[in-house]
Amino acid sequence: MSTCFLLKPTLCLKGKGNVIRCPSNAVDKQWKTMRGGRVMNRKEIGVGLLGFGTIGSGVVKSLQDHGDLIESRTGLRLVLRRIADIDGERDRGVRLAPGLLTHDAASVVNSPDVDLVIELIGGVGAAKDLMVQALSLGKPVITANKALLAEHGEEIFRLAEDHQANVFFEASVGGGIPLIRSLREGLVSNRIQRIYGILNGTCNYILTRMEQDRISFDKALKDAQKAGFAEVEPALDIDGIDTAHKAVILASLAYGFHVPMKAVAVEGIRGFNAIDISYALDLGYRIKMLAVIKEINGEVEIRVHPTLIPMNHILSSVHGIFNAVLIEGDSVGDMLCYGQGAGRDPTASAVLSDVVDAARDLTSHVLRRAPGFILHNHAGRIREIGASKVRYYLRLTLLDKPGVFGQIGAVLGRHGISIASLLQKEVQAGKQVPVIVITHLGHEQAFREAMEEIDALNIVGAKTVRFRIEDF
Repeated sequence: MSTCFLLKPTLCLKGKGNVIRCPSNAVDKQWKTMRGGRVMNRKEIGVGLLGFGTIGSGVVKSLQDHGDLIESRTGLRLVLRRIADIDGERDRGVRLAPGLLTHDAASVVNSPDVDLVIELIGGVGAAKDLMVQALSLGKPVITANKALLAEHGEEIFRLAEDHQANVFFEASVGGGIPLIRSLREGLVSNRIQRIYGILNGTCNYILTRMEQDRISFDKALKDAQKAGFAEVEPALDIDGIDTAHKAVILASLAYGFHVPMKAVAVEGIRGFNAIDISYALDLGYRIKMLAVIKEINGEVEIRVHPTLIPMNHILSSVHGIFNAVLIEGDSVGDMLCYGQGAGRDPTASAVLSDVVDAARDLTSHVLRRAPGFILHNHAGRIREIGASKVRYYLRLTLLDKPGVFGQIGAVLGRHGISIASLLQKEVQAGKQVPVIVITHLGHEQAFREAMEEIDALNIVGAKTVRFRIEDF
């Protein structure tokens, strides 16, 4: 048996601009129960959910299945007050109490019995407006919306600070992997030197299937769509935009300034040729869609592209829909975060971890205990991609006749690029054959200029295919 009573009235909190805001009364409800001879406190938090799709239904199901577990571990009773979604008829596989689901998202945000808001609508339109509305009311927001944070994060985090609210976004990068919290809090005493991330399960699944089953890109993509690992319109994934959004969030957290999307050099895997996977394996590499974030002489470099990774490196063993992020800190050294980077249940797990964090802050009357983002590096600078030094895998289509390699070597030499190794499997005198060139380090801009010159030669039968190599 438990009894309910109200705590003493809490002091109102004075925010910026002399705006007075008081915590919701719902937060101040506390229960005392007896368990094992000890008095246990129970505090109730009203939750509002925006978006009842795949992830939203996963959050509801996890609350129904694990609410008692969360309460026993934290003393927090998470009560789902309202859900907003434009589709009120579709069966999501979870049972709701009558009246819980509404079409009016603004009413969920404004409801006095909703203490925190979970935004799972996605996109940068209505989701942004509702997030702004919630933060303006001083309510914490939990989101998985990587696009919104990557493209409008500066505005969102400034608004949260102005209204003494907070934004939690563990689920925005890495699905169920506790990556954001590790980077923001666990590594707070480290200067982050490099981050390498396999951040898109769709791309990783496609490349894994192409390698293991010797199938084409188109076949692997269709299989991914059939299995639910790729959208019907997969552009955000296969063109690298999803990975770029996540890279922007990680880079901003790691280096303390708002990194714009335009700072990321992005290449996707659309139309990827399986022959390059085969050649890479012969050379001791595996190809992965990789986000590369580095600090070089005080400047931050951010790239997203298919990358050759040595077979003996741990990231090369990350297969299928799994994600992995390797973080190098000056104190901790290398740290690997690995797990399912997407999917209903892993993402719901990350969302609820943030809900608990937000609820703890509310019940403790602590504002912005761990702000989602702190601007601490006002001198942060982006490194121009052309200034970076990289190694390349080049697949040239060359006429098989004497003197051809000499012409290619001469062009590369003029641009300061030296050859590390050559691979030619086919010999067909007088015909065009693929030739693989592995280079030493050279400037990115020099490679671009050299490739333009090479592709214009009459001994070249097709545009050169090139992928960067990371040797770590």
